[in-house]
Amino acid sequence: MARPLRITFPGAFYHVTSRGNERKNIYKSKRDREKFLEYLGEAHERYGAIIHAYCLMTNHYHFLIETPDANLPQIMKHINSSYTTYFNVKRKRFGHLFQGRYKAYLVFKDDYALELSRYIHLNPVRAAMVEAAEKHPWSSYRAYIGKSKAPDWLETDYIHGYFGKRVTQARREYERFVSDKNRRHDSSPLEKASAGTILGPESFIEGISKKYLEGRRSDRELPALRALESRPSFETISRAVDGTVEEEKLARKLKIYLMKRYSGATLKVIGEPFGLGESAVSQMCRRFHVLAGDNRGIRKLLNICEKQILSDV
Repeated sequence: MARPLRITFPGAFYHVTSRGNERKNIYKSKRDREKFLEYLGEAHERYGAIIHAYCLMTNHYHFLIETPDANLPQIMKHINSSYTTYFNVKRKRFGHLFQGRYKAYLVFKDDYALELSRYIHLNPVRAAMVEAAEKHPWSSYRAYIGKSKAPDWLETDYIHGYFGKRVTQARREYERFVSDKNRRHDSSPLEKASAGTILGPESFIEGISKKYLEGRRSDRELPALRALESRPSFETISRAVDGTVEEEKLARKLKIYLMKRYSGATLKVIGEPFGLGESAVSQMCRRFHVLAGDNRGIRKLLNICEKQILSDV
């Protein structure tokens, strides 16, 4: 599959997630989770990372992070490598704990920080781990609503600022914002990311592309770079898939996945030719992404289609 872009600059804001190898649990005890949070704190102290929100699940984590020193790779190496070493030594095991590289979405925080914080804090609810976000002890949500003391390294002021200057009012309003049952099952804001990398308005994407991506031509990053420069049509994507994949059901899934990844179209528009709603498109793409990560044959077909699509734009 095309390699996600890594874009770093002072003050960049990211949604970061990483999953356990073979989707296995990365936390097996209370102490494991405490240790992981210690490494987040160290990332703040050593590398100046600003952590706005976090949630530790069972086989993956999410957090919102700001990097005043443009050093996300160093921050993530410290967190993931340190925790992997701790986990392996404790259990006398060897090898990778996390599945491939971490995923980092560059975010225009003024538009998406609030929405992403809710998405992160509701992860345990959507996964049916708890009935309400405050019941999950391993996220920043309880600190946000005043139910537990915030770690020194957790920054809550920016997101609280959306709800006023008074802390008590901001906590109350934020709790109401997150617990709104009508929004609990909203699709992930990350599904709007361009080329699976940048989340923000067109002006933000164009500015980032011009300032930080011009001249970059890494072979592994090239598909994502081209997707930002010129978005392929549905016809171009369908033609590439039909010329590569014979199995009808697989071809259909591959077309939908590639349309979402590269066309820039909304989920509603992507689903219309296939008789699918937004939720169905979202679910199918998530499942196909997992399938491609686990199946070498599917991954090979995906790579062939990507090269064909991006050679035609």
